[in-house]
Amino acid sequence: MNFGSTINRREWLRNATLLGGLSVVGVLSCTVPVNAKDKKRAADGATKLGWTIGPHIYSFNRFPFEEAIKKVKETGATHFELFPGQRLSKEKGVGIGPGLKGDDFKIFSDLLAESGCKPHALGVCNADRAHFEFAAKVGFSVLNSEPRFDKIAEVNKLAEEFKIKVGLHNHPKASIYWDPNIVLEHLKDCGEFVGACCDTGHWQRSGLDPLECVKKLKGKVISFHIKDLIKEKGNKDTPLGTGDCKIAEILKEIAEQKVHCPFSIEYEADWNNNVGQVTESVKFFRETADKLAAK
Repeated sequence: MNFGSTINRREWLRNATLLGGLSVVGVLSCTVPVNAKDKKRAADGATKLGWTIGPHIYSFNRFPFEEAIKKVKETGATHFELFPGQRLSKEKGVGIGPGLKGDDFKIFSDLLAESGCKPHALGVCNADRAHFEFAAKVGFSVLNSEPRFDKIAEVNKLAEEFKIKVGLHNHPKASIYWDPNIVLEHLKDCGEFVGACCDTGHWQRSGLDPLECVKKLKGKVISFHIKDLIKEKGNKDTPLGTGDCKIAEILKEIAEQKVHCPFSIEYEADWNNNVGQVTESVKFFRETADKLAAK
């Protein structure tokens, strides 16, 4: 996510903090049905490589969840990443997160079931007990977060308790995890459930080589916020494979590392009309994964 956007991640993190103080109520019972498209997709390269792919729904943050989830489906993806604070619907201003309860939680779960899409991660969010409980209820296996350094031990303990992975996410320099070396330093005392959420675009914005960052984090990768940017246009967002982030090479490296993880596409431009660009990114990712899986 981009700090410079009108609706920025700092706002969502503040919302998530407020939501995290509320009780978690209700049980989600929205098993996603397996249709013919899902069965076909089960044989694709990404699945063979242990990857899931779909938009980070933050790409559609100008819309309430009930509209944004339809845009996810339009891209042809069956997975996506949630972010805390997105309003539920035009009528319901309540933000999605641990505080979602009662009728609002039912509306959320019904929208998920109707979409046929499955959230594979939540982020960037607080990695506190409330968010782990929410993740367990909804059924995704990864939280992407930027906990303070003095909270890492607590996060590691919660991750092991819930068996839910946490990816330490990098915003651009000088956010606390902007450099992979910083991430590695704070992973020294963590177990297998805590690792790196690799944001390819933010590495480039920080003056780093995304491919070299991925290589440096070998054995520690948990998830991806995958985006592509064009340097000559001020690191403007562009569909995967058409920019300077070396996306195809990164996917080849991750396949060779045998990392099984979710990839969430972020497209932080053309906010009101970017479904086409995200769809193009999904297509590129799948075609690249198919080629890698066939080797």
